[in-house]
Amino acid sequence: MCRVFAGQDPEGYRQINRSIRIDGHSTSIQLEATFWALLDEIADSQGLTTPKFISKLYDEAIEINGQIPNFASMLRTTCALYLRGHR
Repeated sequence: MCRVFAGQDPEGYRQINRSIRIDGHSTSIQLEATFWALLDEIADSQGLTTPKFISKLYDEAIEINGQIPNFASMLRTTCALYLRGHR
């Protein structure tokens, strides 16, 4: 079983930085390529661009929780929840 995971294409876990405008401020977010691909898919399913989806997600999370200690981790968790919902 470990070969399935250990043998994955290194491109999937390559770090990618994207500059996103959130709440009027430009910020850089670093995630693995696989997570960016999933965020692109989620955004498309919502009829939004990825930057617009991320900005909207940020605004809603701030409204609900008041703060986000680690936004990149929240984005990864968003991807996991999305995949869990599509099993």
